[in-house]
Order: sequence, then C-alpha cells, then structure tokens
Amino acid sequence: MAPRFPLPQTFDDVTAERQHRKERLAGALRLFGRLGFGEGVAGHITARDPERTDCFWVNPFGMSFRHIRVSDLILVDHHGEVVEGDRPVNRAAFVIHAAVHQARRDVIAAAHAHSVYGKAFSSLGRLLDPLTQDACAFFEDHTVTTEGGGVVVMQEEAGRALAAGLGPHKATIHRNHGLFTVGGSVDEAAWWFITMERSCQAQLLAEAAGTPHLIDPEGARETRNLTGSALAGWFNFQPLWDEIVRSDPDLFD
Repeated sequence: MAPRFPLPQTFDDVTAERQHRKERLAGALRLFGRLGFGEGVAGHITARDPERTDCFWVNPFGMSFRHIRVSDLILVDHHGEVVEGDRPVNRAAFVIHAAVHQARRDVIAAAHAHSVYGKAFSSLGRLLDPLTQDACAFFEDHTVTTEGGGVVVMQEEAGRALAAGLGPHKATIHRNHGLFTVGGSVDEAAWWFITMERSCQAQLLAEAAGTPHLIDPEGARETRNLTGSALAGWFNFQPLWDEIVRSDPDLFD
C-alpha cells in the first residue's frame, strides 16, 4: 500500500475543533519565540473561534511567546472586549486582526510580529522578488501596504486600511512596520510568516552581495502553484509542530 499523504484534520464537533485551533495557536506562538520573532510586547497570532466566528483567540498582551500555554489564550470579540480569559489584549492586535477577520471570512488565522528581517525589508516599501523557490510562494500573492506604516497601529481605521491593503492575498508587507500573513489554518498563517521572514533575509543578503538574478515570471507562477497553496503552507508547518510538541509538552496545559 502506498503511503498516505497527511491532510489537515476535519471536525464534526466544535469543541474539539476549538481545542485543536488553540493548541496550534499556542504551538505557533512558541515557535515564533524560538525563532527570535519576539520584540518586547509586540506581535500576535490569532485564530477565529469555530463557533463564535465574530471572535478570535489571541496571545495575551505582555506575555512572552516562549511561555504561552493553551490556558493563557484569550478570546476577543470584534469590539475589542475580552470574552474569555483574565488578561489584557494588545490594542494593536485587536484593530488589525479584527479588521482582517471581518473583511476575510476565509481567514481562520493571521500572524504579525516585529521580526528583524521583515522590519528591515518593510522599510524599502517594495514587494519580494522571485529570487528563490521559497520566495515564489508569494509571487503575485502579496502586497505592500503604505497607510499607517511605521507607527503603532491603534486606530480602527488603520486596521481597516491594512485589511484593504492585504486584499485577497496571503500576505502584505506593511511599510516601515513588518510582515502580516493569513491562512485557512493556524499552521498555514504561521508558516507563511516564517518563510516570508526568511525570504526577506535571503533577498537582503543577496542584494548586499550583488545584483541577484530573478526567476522568470512563468517559472515563478508555476513554482507558486506548487509551493504556495493552502495545503502546501499547512504541510510545511508540520515538522515545526512535531518539534515544538516534543520539546514543549507544557504548551498543552
């Protein structure tokens, strides 16, 4: 019998689906900490609740990515009110994620952090070039958003502007701020952020060394179709999930 290709789990029970999303969210946040994406109190990943779809689970304000447990996550509605949990919510997390979750009903999860290379690349105000196979996942599927860049995003209008700038794509580069990615699962949104950060790093290094050669548009599109799908994003996250589950079993507490 040929080996079966793994696929995302499906659920008939909303309670089990909620627990699954929260576990993946806690694991993704820990991975962000491990990868050095933390910057003080900045950064957040959200997961839409499968039953109360106008609410999302998010990491509490002021808690290290490295310490997040399932029990630490808070549920926030689109008005910024904490529905479940006893910790505060990051105002910037609310205005950005609420706007995106409202505008994109297909989005289950969204990720943003003040990662070093994403911040540096965002200051250029340009799209990623198709320099590598990994970068091709974003070819013609990401944007640059300029409104509100470089300042703390606290106003709801700024959140709506970012959501509009994202449009139907998997990612946007918020100028002078950093990267923002979305997906149909926590796994997918987290992976797009991780690989986009590394693609920013690769392009900055390549351009510092010389003049990179770009992959031609036809080749970039073909590669994107293979590596940039929702399933590809989910699948690429699985080795990282296995790693964090083995090393940090307390994330399930």
